[in-house]
Amino acid sequence: MPDKERPMKRSIVLISLIVVAGFLFSQELGTPNPEKVGIESAQQKLKEVSVDKFEQDGFWVPYMSSDDGFVTVRLFEGNPAGKVPLEEEKNLNIPDKYVLGVRVDFLRRAYSHFYIRPLRPIPIEGITKTISVWVVGRNYNHVLKVVLQDFFGREYELYMGRLNFQGWKKLTVAIPPQSPDGKSGIVQRDYHYNSKMGLKIIGFKVECDPMEAYGSYYIYFDDLRAVTDLFAEENRDPDDMVDTW
Repeated sequence: MPDKERPMKRSIVLISLIVVAGFLFSQELGTPNPEKVGIESAQQKLKEVSVDKFEQDGFWVPYMSSDDGFVTVRLFEGNPAGKVPLEEEKNLNIPDKYVLGVRVDFLRRAYSHFYIRPLRPIPIEGITKTISVWVVGRNYNHVLKVVLQDFFGREYELYMGRLNFQGWKKLTVAIPPQSPDGKSGIVQRDYHYNSKMGLKIIGFKVECDPMEAYGSYYIYFDDLRAVTDLFAEENRDPDDMVDTW
């Protein structure tokens, strides 16, 4: 056999061995590990929870610049027809009779905005995934945002939707996931502490379209909810210390 054919055959054998090894390795990677499947698929325990039903008179306080207009709030009897009660609350007789009404009287057309804020921030247990609220927008081009406070006390405004619809509508916003470094973005959990996590709702902001910022404007809110991951809350290490001193 000529010597020039031997290197060619050696190359073919080497390539074949690499292909076979790669195939076996890919089969090994594709085979699920029964010891890890349960762990990886059970790292979340999502649950929809009620944050506030707008039943307490005086708990939500309005604010608007006096140069642009003035705003008032009060409770009214009402309920969105499409709202479905939470399963765990059906037999608890929790009051759910009122909705929160907000009236704005504009003094001028401008790029104005107004807030409604609770008397104290409302904490949400666990790691929040989404926030929703039922709204009557009166078919205006104003924009609704929810104002949040993260683990470090920083405030963020998240867009919930434009209010250009008739009747009740459920508006929902997804909370951006925490950045890998645990420092930037909306941080819900500091990995140094297992007992402290979550967001706080500190209000709603309505940004007004200047073309429709005149006369009186009415908006109504009901049933503020959140979908939250309670896995970490329910699986805390019991053998730990509490930093409350």
